[in-house]
Amino acid sequence: MYKNGIFEEKEGKRGGDCIVEVNVKDDQREVEVWLTKAEKEDAALQERLKKLYQTYKEKKYLVVVYQSGREDVFQSTLALLQYNKKKMAEREVQRERVKKKKHAEMER
Repeated sequence: MYKNGIFEEKEGKRGGDCIVEVNVKDDQREVEVWLTKAEKEDAALQERLKKLYQTYKEKKYLVVVYQSGREDVFQSTLALLQYNKKKMAEREVQRERVKKKKHAEMER
């Protein structure tokens, strides 16, 4: 059952209630479905979600499914930020080198 942004199932492989976050953006004709690792691996849930996907496909909505990855989000984000910071520093060094080179050429 879909209600107020949540797709709820009272039965499932995990033995408890299964709650999937669903965000419907009518103004953009888009539906976001957010799945945890366990939910994306639950074949029975995937079958039930197909009905939801079909319903919105018939309404000409784009259904976007976001699935959790296998890596730690905090560590992955930290690594990405460190990489970007390093690249920015490298670009700044390159700009300074070019600037100095141009300045030296102008003095000749």
